[in-house]
Amino acid sequence: MGAPCQSDAVGHQGDPSPTVGAVETDWAGTYVFRAPVVRPTDVEAVRTAVREATHVRALGTRHTFNGLAESPGVLLDLTALPDDVQVRDDGTVSVTAETTYGALARELHRHGRGLHNLGSLPHISVGGAVATGTHGSGDALGVLATAVREVELVDADGELRTVRRDDADGAGLLVALGSVGVVVRLVLETQPTYEVRQDVYRDLSLAAVVEDPAAVTGAGTSVSVFTRWDGRADAWVKTRLPADVPDTLLGARRDPVSRDGITDEIQGNVTEQGGAPGPWHERLPHFRHDATPSNGDEIQSEFFVDRADAGAAIAAVAALGDRIREHLVVSELRTVAGDELWLSAAHGRDSLAVHFTWRKTAAARDDALPLVEDALREFRARPHWGKAHHLGAAELERVVPRLAEARALFDRWDPRGVFSSPGLVGLGVRSS
Repeated sequence: MGAPCQSDAVGHQGDPSPTVGAVETDWAGTYVFRAPVVRPTDVEAVRTAVREATHVRALGTRHTFNGLAESPGVLLDLTALPDDVQVRDDGTVSVTAETTYGALARELHRHGRGLHNLGSLPHISVGGAVATGTHGSGDALGVLATAVREVELVDADGELRTVRRDDADGAGLLVALGSVGVVVRLVLETQPTYEVRQDVYRDLSLAAVVEDPAAVTGAGTSVSVFTRWDGRADAWVKTRLPADVPDTLLGARRDPVSRDGITDEIQGNVTEQGGAPGPWHERLPHFRHDATPSNGDEIQSEFFVDRADAGAAIAAVAALGDRIREHLVVSELRTVAGDELWLSAAHGRDSLAVHFTWRKTAAARDDALPLVEDALREFRARPHWGKAHHLGAAELERVVPRLAEARALFDRWDPRGVFSSPGLVGLGVRSS
């Protein structure tokens, strides 16, 4: 295995340009960017920066744990662009790419609208989450990009272009890892606003989850199972209302109290539990928008397997529990509906996503993470593009069915490689 997407956690300081006034890192400080950072304040400045640069990559809220966004030229930090949310009469919303899902959700709810799902933290930008195939949870709910109707981007010539989902190449260009341009605006499908309740079933037997994963993941609209691979788990069940909610789940009892935490290390930042009804955007995420998500000092990894293999895959990781637990803050199991987006990790199959929040140490990255990758290889596990992993182009070609087609499409859109990088070449996403 190569390591083109490996997190540069623990001590790597890169070689930032002398024009950069401060060290620029990803969200948790696991990767230090080497490229100089430019902060355009409007779309015209983005177009100018693209025209003037040999190589360009875009940065959003930086919730990545590897060098995916790194550029051999310059980085465009889009967070200085103004947020703009336009709720339309046709049931769609037009939103600027750097807007966070938290800000978008509040505005949608104010207009009586909602989204089909949200990720576990509302702090991430809409453009970045779509580009990397980021997701929430739910047997019937697709990745966040499945709500996209069209995107507007700045291409390699600095021109504005629109890509629609129903275009011939649309399914290949929505989850594109920033490989064809700088996305500046998206149009998403919405639905009428709705309420959700969140219940936590504590001390669930992990063996019971292995035996009947569908009974757990199908217990609500969106279900997350948290475990430290010690034989026990907590199931967070988010249920769209109106609906009845059982008092027990595979022997685990529903906790009537809202406890502000996930583990002893993740406290004081989660959304309300205990079955209290609330608007969709205040229940579907695990973390509140006004608090630091997770514990803020970590490495994250995530791998997607076919949901048909869920029980076997969970058992394979559980067998590693004693070897990885000291490196682990917590793991989370979620489900995602299959889709047709070429580089979505849920492409072509309903999926179980196995997530790891690691301690920010070299041992977690170099010792524990490879054990998980080895255990999940037989299940053709696909990594989340924005999180730490060691898979190179050859292995990704084996598990990502349309990677070669996506690479050809990206090369055709950007023949000069303006939006390419050595990291993308190492992943097999770009040819040069």
